[in-house]
Amino acid sequence: MLNLDTHMLVRGLQDDVTPRERRLLAAEPWGISAIVLWELAKLVQLGRVSMDLGSPEVARTLSSIHVWPLDLDVARTSTALDFRSDPADELIAATSVVHSIPLLTRDKKIRRSKMVPLAQDA
Repeated sequence: MLNLDTHMLVRGLQDDVTPRERRLLAAEPWGISAIVLWELAKLVQLGRVSMDLGSPEVARTLSSIHVWPLDLDVARTSTALDFRSDPADELIAATSVVHSIPLLTRDKKIRRSKMVPLAQDA
């Protein structure tokens, strides 16, 4: 399973990915941290992402993706990461650490982390 950050989820749903990302996304089931759903709703609200979150198709697609909850382990781990970013990115990265799930992200700060397991080609 892969943990997708918010922008990778959007790119994956819109098939706006690199060949490497496409291989990774096709090889594993997708998962997201619960905060990604909030970020997605905010991006739609702010007009940065064009998606009808009320449509049955979008709801069906999102419901097929595993969602890891925000719990105390994730919250505590987010405060002990080896990088600083916005809180949502820290929670997404901490989800990967706590659950030992590789994260698919383009975020440079997260990609430089020595703690966060990152999605790699097989």
